[in-house]
Amino acid sequence: MSLKLHTIITSTRPGRVGPQLGTWFNDVANAHGGFTSELVDLASFNLPVFDEPNHPRMAKYEKEHTKAWAASVKAADAFVFVTPEYNYGVSPALYNALTFLAQEWAYKPAGFVAYGGVSGGLRAVQQIKPTLTTLKVMPIPQAVAVPGFGSWLGPDAKFTPNDLMATSAKEVLDELVKWATALKPLRG
Repeated sequence: MSLKLHTIITSTRPGRVGPQLGTWFNDVANAHGGFTSELVDLASFNLPVFDEPNHPRMAKYEKEHTKAWAASVKAADAFVFVTPEYNYGVSPALYNALTFLAQEWAYKPAGFVAYGGVSGGLRAVQQIKPTLTTLKVMPIPQAVAVPGFGSWLGPDAKFTPNDLMATSAKEVLDELVKWATALKPLRG
């Protein structure tokens, strides 16, 4: 059974470091062998603040940006959200992107590569988990935390993880394979 993972960069602001962390994790995911992984940049969808006239449960999308986003989410068996922590909380772009859809998220697991200051972005992860479970997404407890993210970027702005981050990435992927395999039959 071939599983597809979407590594989603959730920060959309100029000057973000999400692409560096996302590229690293996506490369690790493809080398892992449990998934075919695709790097998805939320910024490329240009989602405005939720603007669909129908409730997402109906899946009657009228806007082209929503249709493209729905197709991307539907294609995945699992997700890793590469997410910053803003003001002790979740990225507004991630919350907004989750809000656009309903059925496409259901019965899929999610992991995190979180980054920020001293907390390594984990406060944002804890804040978004109730929203994910409402959408029938299984957020796994394993995560990659990147505290003081700027110190892990070299002069070329490339992300270089420490051993704990690399080990955590493998643990996230191992757990996601188990959950994605178990949940796939529920999606019919």
